[in-house]
Amino acid sequence: MKDLIEQYKAIVIPIATPYCTGTGFLLAGQGLIVTNEQIVRDNREVAIEGEFFARQVVRVLYTDTKYDLAFLEAPKTDALPAVEIEKEDLAPGDLVVAMGHAFGMKFAAAQGAVTGAAPNEEDLLYLQHDAILSTGNSGGPLFNKAGRIAGVNTFLSRDGVNVAYALPAKYLIDTLAGVQQSNGKMGARCESCHNIVFEHTIDQQRYCPFCGTRVLLPNQVDEYEPIGIAYTIEAMLAEAGHDVRLSRRGPSNWGIRQGSAHINISYYEKTGLITGDAYLCQLPKDHIKPLYEFLLRQNYDIENLNFSVKGNDIILSLLIYDRYLNVDSGLMLIKHLFETADHYDNLLVERFGALWREEEDFGDSSGMKNA
Repeated sequence: MKDLIEQYKAIVIPIATPYCTGTGFLLAGQGLIVTNEQIVRDNREVAIEGEFFARQVVRVLYTDTKYDLAFLEAPKTDALPAVEIEKEDLAPGDLVVAMGHAFGMKFAAAQGAVTGAAPNEEDLLYLQHDAILSTGNSGGPLFNKAGRIAGVNTFLSRDGVNVAYALPAKYLIDTLAGVQQSNGKMGARCESCHNIVFEHTIDQQRYCPFCGTRVLLPNQVDEYEPIGIAYTIEAMLAEAGHDVRLSRRGPSNWGIRQGSAHINISYYEKTGLITGDAYLCQLPKDHIKPLYEFLLRQNYDIENLNFSVKGNDIILSLLIYDRYLNVDSGLMLIKHLFETADHYDNLLVERFGALWREEEDFGDSSGMKNA
């Protein structure tokens, strides 16, 4: 199974929107990224990143609430392997591998087996399996032991326990066949009659040509507009020269790269606290004492910032309370964090032998575990 993971982990794509994060997988033959509809709901476009392409914004091309499927436009790359979709149903006991890539987290894979079938609200029989990852990996592929995609994962939490389900691949095959008739047009499955409709077949009032039910195509969704503190934070990031569409990582979270430093910004509404954590580098394997002493001394000298160590990561942090935040004052503090982070990571590596961090936006670790 490890060979299978190494062969196909590059097609597993992290997805981020202002509302949530999730996983998708790229089908090179169709030029599409497949994910769950719930991941991209209420978005015209989403941010993606991959091992062979930079972080970018892509359009949502198709949504399907019946099958919880969505298709995104895929970046053009010849580096990713083609993958086949399994046409036969899986049976209880069949070995499977689930792969996932929640945005900002390392790639993960889990091996398990099909444990049965379970109906959903649409009376579709989903595959239930024990190759459990996490809810952030919803939309990722479920492979069979032959290396073909056997399903699209949907991870649900019931009574505090994650239960793994996957939409059987036969529904994906049927949907792809229907969408390919559109010649690249925007489409959606009608929630009432379940026919697939496209932008050239729907009227200006957005009614299904088959049953007359209102249908909302992906390009008709209202564009996301931040409000409150989220608006202020995004205004600061834009003033600092960053594309906020690429920075969003779910609700009240943003990820920024400044030089070689990696900065996570989060807003906790209940406490009113805004945190900026710059992950600089990792502790060296030996001679750590001089580095610790240096960090402690710097905490007395650097205004508004603080060094800490979490696990092996050396982090430079900024704390702001929302009641003191405006674009001008916040921008000054954020820029100070960015510039200081970009300075110190190089210094710590060159002077104290700290280690550069592994890239985590699309990950580089197979991370396989037995469920």
